[in-house]
Amino acid sequence: MKYSIITFGCRVNQADSFAIARDLHARGAVEAPLQDAELVVVNTCSVTAAADQGVRQTVRRIVRDNPGVRIVVTGCYATRRPEEIGQLPNVAHVVSNDEKDDLVERLAPRIGLPRLEEMTTATRYGGGDGPCGDTLSPGVAGRTALTLRVQTGCDETCSYCIIPTTRGKGRSRPLNDVIRQIENAVASGYREIAIAGVHLGSYGRDLNDATSLATLVRVLAAWDADVLFRISSLEPMDCTPAIIDLVAASTRLAPHFHLPLQHGSDAILHAMRWPYTSSYYRGLIERIRTALPDAAVGSDIIVGFPGEDDAHFEDMRRVLEELPLTHLHVFPYSDRPGTM
Repeated sequence: MKYSIITFGCRVNQADSFAIARDLHARGAVEAPLQDAELVVVNTCSVTAAADQGVRQTVRRIVRDNPGVRIVVTGCYATRRPEEIGQLPNVAHVVSNDEKDDLVERLAPRIGLPRLEEMTTATRYGGGDGPCGDTLSPGVAGRTALTLRVQTGCDETCSYCIIPTTRGKGRSRPLNDVIRQIENAVASGYREIAIAGVHLGSYGRDLNDATSLATLVRVLAAWDADVLFRISSLEPMDCTPAIIDLVAASTRLAPHFHLPLQHGSDAILHAMRWPYTSSYYRGLIERIRTALPDAAVGSDIIVGFPGEDDAHFEDMRRVLEELPLTHLHVFPYSDRPGTM
């Protein structure tokens, strides 16, 4: 079977799509261009109305260019509006986020692929039981760096965000499982691994064994192999002095931080239900710059939040001009049903 995967949204979705590609490849499926694919998996985002619209337009375009294709839609939009997604042309299956991890195994008989229990070890992953048994080799799915999801879900209550509804409560992968996945990835040839989560800073809180993100970062900092780890987006309150010091001291950790500010006005931050102020954020960036003068430090900003006026916007503009950031993602506010 020839397949293609389209991914919308965050690094967590990218990691999920990679896992889907791995599971398809394990059963003998071959990646192909969209116009030639027999099966297309669309992994959706729903953080904004524009993301929803992009999914609908993409599905219609795929069918226009490949009328016989079967489409499987998963991700946050599929979880939030499954009936709406199911009405799009050629959509054969809609899979929620809760079922995404074993999407291929669940659908295998219905999409013409074997279940893993029906296969011999020698026929999985293109043959053999070597280091690719738990991941794909670099380049197989167009990736030379691996994004590894170690956590999903979120327990925060930000007033504008739909993600806790579509991803559920925070859930972490046990540390031993993460270590095993990294070992397999390094053995398969990866030399850069991004560690991602929906609320990465909450990693370990649900495991009830004293594991934390700092615990994981210490393991990465001391990794005994030629590999670079990149910590994905962290909420400012989760970027602790211990994590900054670990990044500064280890050549295994990329000097890279992505710390969403969201707004420079304390009044708007309060309305968003963020537990920090702009001065706290400023102090955090100063601490990073002191420890790592050349670090890449990026942020996210939302403009047009309900209640924002010219004075609030000016507060944000002034804060951004003063902060030594290297890159910035700016998003217009998008009303999400079920938030606020």
